[in-house]
Amino acid sequence: MLILGYISSFIMGTLLGLIGAGGSILTVPILFYFFGQDAIYATTNSLFVVGIAALVGTAIQAKKGDTNIKIGMYFAGPSFIGIYLARHFLLPSLPNVLISDFGITLTKPLLVMIVFSIIMVFSSWTMIRPDNSVPRGSSKLNGISSNFPAIGLKGLIVGTITGFVGAGGGFLIIPALVILFKFPMKQAVGTSLAIISANSLFGFAISFRSVQTENCPLLLTICMLGIAGMFLGQTLSSRINERYLKSGFGYLALITASLILWDQALRL
Repeated sequence: MLILGYISSFIMGTLLGLIGAGGSILTVPILFYFFGQDAIYATTNSLFVVGIAALVGTAIQAKKGDTNIKIGMYFAGPSFIGIYLARHFLLPSLPNVLISDFGITLTKPLLVMIVFSIIMVFSSWTMIRPDNSVPRGSSKLNGISSNFPAIGLKGLIVGTITGFVGAGGGFLIIPALVILFKFPMKQAVGTSLAIISANSLFGFAISFRSVQTENCPLLLTICMLGIAGMFLGQTLSSRINERYLKSGFGYLALITASLILWDQALRL
């Protein structure tokens, strides 16, 4: 299982570099299934791994001019508020066992994984739909992208989800940038990586006291593999049509979510 976990960590980094999302989609299940971590610890540790890998990717994309820092800042600021509310108020307020009737036991870690999967299904659907055309070439944003309150609201929502499920939010940020703000896919990838890095590292920082120090060597190893995959993903992204990147992201999220939902349903 360890070998599969390490291989999956490299794939995680590749996908993060390729489509600007998917890091947490894979990292949470990797830590949960392959390395046997509790769901709550897996969501916290995932924030560190994805944050570091995304930070490296952001530096690479910024050099290419594929990162919209202005939109990223308006998005990330409110996200911090959402992350803080989720990690310090929402999650602690939930009891460890939410339902224990009629032969069904719903625990807090199980709820986190189920919510994680449902959000992924919704995100995948928005990206797979053929009527959502991906803009090509131009990095000019449409009118909605100048509506900074709307950007901030979406950042707050993404931040809250990030804090709750331990995901960087790329599977929500990418559809928002591409479909709502009409970003070209490559610019959406670069901007998403910047937002993911900020969200993830902030979420990890405010949850640091819950980190198990004995997991540090493992997390550093996963980070190194993720960064190596990131370089491969960045190279591949320049050779693949943007439309295929968009639909590929959607199908990846849908397949992963379906498998997690099936597994979690069996645990009820």
